[in-house]
Amino acid sequence: MAPLPFLALTAVIGIAAVVGTMYTPAYVVTVDGVDVGLVRDQSVFRQAVERVEERASDILGYDYHLAHEVSYEMALTGQDQITPAAEFETYLFDQIGEVMKSYVLTVDGQFVGAATDRAALDGMLEQLAAPYVTENTVSVSYTKNVHITREYTPSDVQQDTAAMLAMLTENTNGQTTYEVQKGDTFMALAFDNDMTMAEMEELNPGIDINKLYIGQILNIKEEIPFLGVQTVDSLTYHEEIACEVREVEDDSMYQGESKVLDAGIPGEALVTADVTYVNGVEKERNVTSTTVLREATEKVIAVGTKERPTWYPTGNYIWPVYGRITSRFGYRSIFGSYSYHSGLDIAVPYGTSVKASDGGTVTFAGYKGSYGYLVIINHGNGEQTYYGHNSSLLVSAGDKVYQGQTIAKAGSTGRSTGSHCHFEIRINGTAVNPAAYLN
Repeated sequence: MAPLPFLALTAVIGIAAVVGTMYTPAYVVTVDGVDVGLVRDQSVFRQAVERVEERASDILGYDYHLAHEVSYEMALTGQDQITPAAEFETYLFDQIGEVMKSYVLTVDGQFVGAATDRAALDGMLEQLAAPYVTENTVSVSYTKNVHITREYTPSDVQQDTAAMLAMLTENTNGQTTYEVQKGDTFMALAFDNDMTMAEMEELNPGIDINKLYIGQILNIKEEIPFLGVQTVDSLTYHEEIACEVREVEDDSMYQGESKVLDAGIPGEALVTADVTYVNGVEKERNVTSTTVLREATEKVIAVGTKERPTWYPTGNYIWPVYGRITSRFGYRSIFGSYSYHSGLDIAVPYGTSVKASDGGTVTFAGYKGSYGYLVIINHGNGEQTYYGHNSSLLVSAGDKVYQGQTIAKAGSTGRSTGSHCHFEIRINGTAVNPAAYLN
């Protein structure tokens, strides 16, 4: 028997088995004459092309198709030489001139711009924050979510950082709150905040524009940048410690009157606080430590206990008459001309009793030009009330009158077109809107 042929056949089979475990049939993928990798199945590369085209279409906003020549050539290759599909996709994306790898800036998910260099975007954001950063600043952030990501974008995407900065600093319409102060009117607040009356009413639904009260909270328009800069500064400063007040009764003064017997001396403290600002405007102050340097001394105030006379001012104003308001405070058209109206005109029947809006001293009672028969009452602290166009007067200069006392009868004297009470409140000689003070 001849054993050699058998041994040779066994060797060939063994070698084939080893080769089969070490190598695998594959295709060399060539794109536009360049070998880009190996695949076991041509569909792997075709699917990679489809994914790249789909992704490029999403980025560009239109259907995109790769223009390339692809060929496949059979080969044996090692198991570890097969090219992952992701490498094909990366290669193909790098061949697309219409897209590029960029650093993308978004604010609350809204695209702002992109740059090939992240440092350009970081520098632009630093430029945005720079005006609000001081030597005491310990942190800088933004009023919206700011993200920089690395991703593919269209090649012609916004890359001008100056234009991006202009977009981020452009003012948009926002709103803030305002606490009504003495003398405020709806119209004046609208004017001061560059708003129309319609805009004010839209921001404050349900508010009676003719009856504002001190301390009332209103919404007003505020111009704010698209992206605000929030900083926190660590500050150390000296702060005055207010004197504690002790009151002592004094029966020589009227109730509501007071005088300082000992002003006391304020104390002083060294305070450390973290202060939060938005675009340089303080929003919050968190005191972290306080060291008392000097204690305050007591302030002593004498308060009156003697019962007030009936004519004594209460500090509050009541309506002098009740009727329909025919002309409000402010500019108006009358007798064919546009003029400023310094009070309220309240229509009432002829002879209606006109009451003192608050207690005080009559300083004028007589006929005065366009006012006709007029009463002026001094309420102290620079405050006066005027009552015009009366038919008759029931008080004289120097009289003390109490709140609600009848001082005149309504009429139509002076420059008037019908029976009414013209009512004014003046503070330090300046007419203010009575509607803001009347109870």
